[in-house]
Amino acid sequence: MSDKTIKTFNVGISGSYGGLNLGDEAILQSIIMQLRSSLRAEITVFSRNVEDTRLRHKVERVVPVRELTRDEVLPEIERLDLFILGGGGILYDAEAKTYLWEVELAQEKGVPVMTYAIGAGPLDDPIAQTIVRDALNNAAVVTVRGRGDKKILEEIGVHREVVVTADPALLLEPTSIPQSTFRREHMDGKHRLVGMSVREPGIAAPDIDPDFYHRLLANTADFMIDRFDANVVFVPMEGLRLDIQHSHAVIAKMLRPQQAWVLKNTYAPGQLLGLMKRFDFAVGMRLHFLIFAALQGVPFVALPYSEKVGGLLEDLGVTMPPMELVNAGRLLAHIDQSWDKRGSLKKKIEHGIPSLQERALVNNTIVVDLLKKKS
Repeated sequence: MSDKTIKTFNVGISGSYGGLNLGDEAILQSIIMQLRSSLRAEITVFSRNVEDTRLRHKVERVVPVRELTRDEVLPEIERLDLFILGGGGILYDAEAKTYLWEVELAQEKGVPVMTYAIGAGPLDDPIAQTIVRDALNNAAVVTVRGRGDKKILEEIGVHREVVVTADPALLLEPTSIPQSTFRREHMDGKHRLVGMSVREPGIAAPDIDPDFYHRLLANTADFMIDRFDANVVFVPMEGLRLDIQHSHAVIAKMLRPQQAWVLKNTYAPGQLLGLMKRFDFAVGMRLHFLIFAALQGVPFVALPYSEKVGGLLEDLGVTMPPMELVNAGRLLAHIDQSWDKRGSLKKKIEHGIPSLQERALVNNTIVVDLLKKKS
C-alpha cells in the first residue's frame, strides 16, 4: 500500500498538559509515542501552555483550550476522528467539570471519546459526580489506571464497562545522560545517593499537612544521611516552583542540610528517568517519581498520601501503611528495614513492572481498534 492510500487519523488529546507537571508530560509523551508507532495520525493537544507543548512534543496542532470560547473550540473538536481524555488523575471534585468540557463538546458533535488510563477521586460533590457519570456513560471506551479508580466510578453510577489498565508513563524510555550532568548536579561523589520527592497540598491532595510532612521528611533525610552514609537529592516534579519551595522547606528543618540539595536544572521526563538510575534508594510522595524509580529498579519507600500511590504499591506488592498512620519512628523503622532488604525489594519491583507495562499497552490497542473501525 502506498503512502497516499494510508489513512491519516485526526486524534485529539486533552488533560493536564502544558509543562505543569513532569508526570503528566511523561504520560502525554508515552501516549503520542504509542500512537505514532501504530498508525499515521495528526495529533491535536488541548494544552494549558501552547508553546511548551509544541516544543516538548512536536505535535501537529496545539489548542490553548482554557483561553478559547465554545465557538472557537468546536471546529477543533469537529475535525477529530477520536477524542482522548487523559491520562492522569484529572477527575476530582474541583476540576472534573473543567476537564470534561471538551468531552461534552465532542459527544455533542458525535466524535467518539475514550478516557485513557485516567485517575478518579476524590468525587464527593454531587454536581461533580453527575458530570462525570453522564460523560463517561456516553463515552466509547473508559479505561482507568487502577482498581481504586474503577471502584470510585462504579460508586457514583458509571454503569458501563470500565477497563483497568495502567499509567502510560510506565512505557517511558530513559534518555541517556552525559557524565557532565551528574557532575553538575553533584551526583558523582563518593557518598551513596537517595532521591526524595515532595508534593504540595492542594485541591488534588487536600489532607496533607505541610508542617507535619516537612518535619517528617527532614527527620527521614537526616536519618538516611547518618545511617546509609548518603547524600539526599530532592527531585522536583511539579511546576518548577511548588516542589522546589517545599523541598527547601524540608531542607530548612534538617540537622544536616549541607548534605541535601535540590536538582538545579530543568529536565524532560526521559532525562529525569535517566537521572534516576544514579540513586541507590528513593523516598517519595509523588506517583511518577515512584514510577520512575521503579522503572530504573531503584528500591523505594513511598508516603502514600492518596489512593493512586497506594494502588501502585499494591500492584508491585510493596507494603507501606497510609500516611495518616505514619509517625517519624514508624517511618524510620520501615526505611531501615527496607534498606536492609533493598536487594529483595529491587527484585520485587522489577518482577512487577512487566505486567504493569503490559496493562499500559492495552490503552493504545484500544485506540487503534477504535480508529480502524472508523476507516
